[in-house]
Amino acid sequence: MRRFLSLLLLFVSPAVVAGEFRSIGDSAVVMYDAPSVKANKLFVASRFYPVEVIVQVDNWTKVRDVAGDLAWVEKKDLSDTRTVVVTAALADVRQTPDDGAPLVFQARQGVALEVVELGAGDWVKVRHSDGQTGFVRANQVWGL
Repeated sequence: MRRFLSLLLLFVSPAVVAGEFRSIGDSAVVMYDAPSVKANKLFVASRFYPVEVIVQVDNWTKVRDVAGDLAWVEKKDLSDTRTVVVTAALADVRQTPDDGAPLVFQARQGVALEVVELGAGDWVKVRHSDGQTGFVRANQVWGL
């Protein structure tokens, strides 16, 4: 009996995966205060909004957003597309990972950018929704 209970706990225990980042999938989704569609609705997160995965329980994922708020979202509504959100008032996105490089575009606080490539030191290669790509300083975005 004890072995059966141990095995049962393996199947219902939450999967702890803190530190993994995902984004909201194809459309805006409701974020809840508990893992149920009957729970209180907290807010609606837009497409590509980055979130940090805290824990997964069945078909639900508890996430943290850029403000540090915790919420539950259905696992099916998350995407593997990696995005970041601009936290600086205005972030410069440059052609190469260098402060002296030509400016490609600027992104305002709250804008989500797709991560194209990590590993450029203090810089991240990103893509704007209009297709422009460049490098932004890692300390000007959240979701890494």
